[in-house]
Amino acid sequence: MAKVAFLGLGVMGYPMAGYLQKAGHEVTVYNRTAAKAEKWAGEYGGRFAATPSEAAAAADIVFSCVGNDDDLRSVCTGDQGAFSGMAAGTLFVDHTTVSAKVTRDLFELAKESGIGFVDAPVSGGQAGAENGQLVVMCGGDQAAYDRAEPLIDAYAKKCVRLGESGAGQLTKMVNQICIAGLVQGLSEGLHFAEKAGLDGRAVIDVIGGGAAGSWQMVNRYETMLDDHFEHGFAVDWMRKDLGICLATANENGASLPVTALVDQFYKDVQKLGGGRWDTSSLLKRLRALG
Repeated sequence: MAKVAFLGLGVMGYPMAGYLQKAGHEVTVYNRTAAKAEKWAGEYGGRFAATPSEAAAAADIVFSCVGNDDDLRSVCTGDQGAFSGMAAGTLFVDHTTVSAKVTRDLFELAKESGIGFVDAPVSGGQAGAENGQLVVMCGGDQAAYDRAEPLIDAYAKKCVRLGESGAGQLTKMVNQICIAGLVQGLSEGLHFAEKAGLDGRAVIDVIGGGAAGSWQMVNRYETMLDDHFEHGFAVDWMRKDLGICLATANENGASLPVTALVDQFYKDVQKLGGGRWDTSSLLKRLRALG
């Protein structure tokens, strides 16, 4: 069993750190809001620290799951950041969805101090984290990945190394690009069914097992029909992720017209007050249009 630090106890990190503790690892957590770290320690029996550096000081492997590029830089290299508390030979595993650039920058900075760095963004949302069923896409050195993978298995149903540093983040971008188009298509289909006077549940029962079927359809159609959008990944975070996708596409020359359009549709959802609604709320935008 390993000595582990986990930085960031949001809706994803909180249960992920819990799974590591339940797997028998010795976990110390850090969260910007200290009360949440204290609550986690009380619930799972681990320890909590006041700073990333303190949490990381005795750890063999440090995990993070924070908000964005700036948050990740801060917990790694900011005042009392984790890197300052980590010894040579230790490993940093980042589950945040961030740009490949910040990942590669931190990989090189960690390497200078003899610290391994694996980018390991996740898919599966809050439910996947709570049920230990996340899909984890990784980038970094093979040896570092081989050290991280057995611990990641505590909360993942699948964990794969896609290549060198940044490959995990680039794969997560592909994931978000695909989801954006799927959710918009599902929203338009359900909206059309409503306008046509069809029973949406009956329609999905028929088409869900065919070529139109998807995870989004199976897991979201009922709540979408019920106008309930409090499940999982928030629109604000999706727009952050799509912004990363579009910026990267601008650099590598990829054409993402549908992604750019859906990003603007999510902007409309934000204007409706739905920044914290889940991503399936694209249907609510269509209903608002009439």
